[in-house]
Amino acid sequence: MTHQLASAVSASHSPEISAPQSSKSNVHSLAALWARKYYVSVTGMEEQASIEKDENLKEVTSKEGRERTSDKLRQNLTLASAQAWSLTETLLSEEIRRHGIDPNLINPLQIAADTRHLFQKALAAYSEHTTPRRLSVVVSKDFGQVRQKYTSVDRRAIGFVSMQFHYTGQMLLKWLSPAEQALWIPYLKVMDDHMYMPLQAAYEAAANHSFDSPALSAVQHLLPVSSKIAVSVCQQICRQHPKYASYSGSLNSITVKTASIRDVEMFQVYLCLCVLEDDIHSVQRELFPLCVMLYPRLRVSWRLVQDMIKTLGWDMHDRLSPDDMAAFIPYLRTLTEMFSSDVFK
Repeated sequence: MTHQLASAVSASHSPEISAPQSSKSNVHSLAALWARKYYVSVTGMEEQASIEKDENLKEVTSKEGRERTSDKLRQNLTLASAQAWSLTETLLSEEIRRHGIDPNLINPLQIAADTRHLFQKALAAYSEHTTPRRLSVVVSKDFGQVRQKYTSVDRRAIGFVSMQFHYTGQMLLKWLSPAEQALWIPYLKVMDDHMYMPLQAAYEAAANHSFDSPALSAVQHLLPVSSKIAVSVCQQICRQHPKYASYSGSLNSITVKTASIRDVEMFQVYLCLCVLEDDIHSVQRELFPLCVMLYPRLRVSWRLVQDMIKTLGWDMHDRLSPDDMAAFIPYLRTLTEMFSSDVFK
């Protein structure tokens, strides 16, 4: 187990995120695995190299070009945030009453301010040539603190923050050229992941495990392939539901496909958290209520979710060892039961 962990951290080629062999270093180990998984599966070294070589992108990839892009986004951040809240409010305002959420917990000014703070940190990193992989490690704690702030009283409040954050990112893209978008989108993906997924909670839960923990081993083996699993699951769901359209468009559209892949990864991270905590409460108290609040508004049917969970289970089964799969099966089974058709009659 220790050799596996050392290999994973070494493979990242990032000395600043290696850690000594102690249970506390599991926090850094999972952060490194997630960062490495992201870099290889989503951006990819070849893709990054092609960006650097493309004559049309040389200007925006230079130090001056990155600073111009960052300045442009900073100047438009307040406007993008205001536009994003308008979309979030249109989508979710009725859910406050329907779900009995305390309106005092949904403070638009505070949510917008916290969102802008996170974007400003990411833009500073972007202008300094920080890689998406490194950004994933750098911003993890900040995003974890914001998630903790909004989930400490009523976990459903994070749904409003997540949508505000997502829409702000989409609004900002409108001010960028195609070349700038190509370079900025991977950073946006990193931030989206950390806002939607309880990554920091998973890192902290890992600190309670020894290096020979079967639960930690199972999570370490799932995370590097979670993006591949998400892509595979979404491809299969698109084939099963070729004519399906959600609030944002058809399943095959770029916007919906990107969000769908993120959601399948999100379900996997919650499964990892369940395994590390040896408890289903993160799904019961956070993931399930959020899905009940968001999916109907986004026109995502429960049949679609049920097919996704079923396909996810089989894909994990094909990629993980029997021992690793055994750690996830109890929580996959519970997840299947919670989202079953009997629940949504």
